Amino acid sequence: MSRYLVAGGAGYVGSVVAARLIAAGHDVTVLDDLTTGVLEAVPDKADFVVGGVTQAAAVLDAGYAGVLHFAASSQVAESVRDPEKYWRNNVVGSLELITAMRRARVDTLVFSSTAAVYGEPDQVPITEDARTSPTSPYGATKLAVDHLITGEAAAHGLAAVSLRYFNVAGAHAGRGERHHPESHLIPLLLQVALGQRSHIDVYGDDYPTRDGTCVRDYIHVADLAEAHLLALEAARPGEHLICNLGNGEGFTVREVIDSVRRVTGHVIPEIVRPRRPGDPAVLIASADRARELLGWQPRRTDLDSIVADAYAFAREVTA
Repeated sequence: MSRYLVAGGAGYVGSVVAARLIAAGHDVTVLDDLTTGVLEAVPDKADFVVGGVTQAAAVLDAGYAGVLHFAASSQVAESVRDPEKYWRNNVVGSLELITAMRRARVDTLVFSSTAAVYGEPDQVPITEDARTSPTSPYGATKLAVDHLITGEAAAHGLAAVSLRYFNVAGAHAGRGERHHPESHLIPLLLQVALGQRSHIDVYGDDYPTRDGTCVRDYIHVADLAEAHLLALEAARPGEHLICNLGNGEGFTVREVIDSVRRVTGHVIPEIVRPRRPGDPAVLIASADRARELLGWQPRRTDLDSIVADAYAFAREVTA
């Protein structure tokens, strides 16, 4: 078994991946400054170091087989208000992490990227060869890091895989979403069901979709985590592989609301608001490349099951 550094391993996806690595028999060190991460999410068997990616040089040595990089600021609206924070944390921080890896002779990287790099798609499903035109500084900084990694692989032989997530949801092994502020649809709906919010805002009901609301591709966090372990195996020196992660199917906002109503038994009042600028009508992934090159297959694709896992976690943390 191998030893891995999980940067941002106290966050939602990072903590689930860290737990899966440990379950597979690997040794894990989590590096997280707890700005947005949660200490309780760090697996008990992981070594934990408080710090950001700029402190990676003090942690990394040649004994690590690779790094999984989840450490980033990730709120789209905040990135519009404070783009400097996102360029500093996401791009400069990634550059310092990759530099520390090179100096420590750690040559494998799996990077947490995002579908936000594509912006408004020309066609769906979205493939990895689609035009990239992010509509927020968040998406722009993630795309910049992808370009950085491509150059590092070519120049220095880094073995790298970027995984571009679509809408991650659900919970696994007692770990789920805890964003502050919360901006994702399913956790917001669960806040309504748990009496923490009076209603859900629906931004636009006049899109050219089957019920007028936006369509998004939801992927269970446990399926997402499995892709990271497969990416470590697929990484090759001097290559930067980019793969989308999604189910290849979309659900409308109203279909997600109806799912939460079924699972929770709550009425979920909704208020229709005007469209938000930059919200594409449909975002659905083509994950054929991940299936072919990683051997990955999402298994938890039923929307009610995804919502049920998220609901169980939400009730646990609010009990």
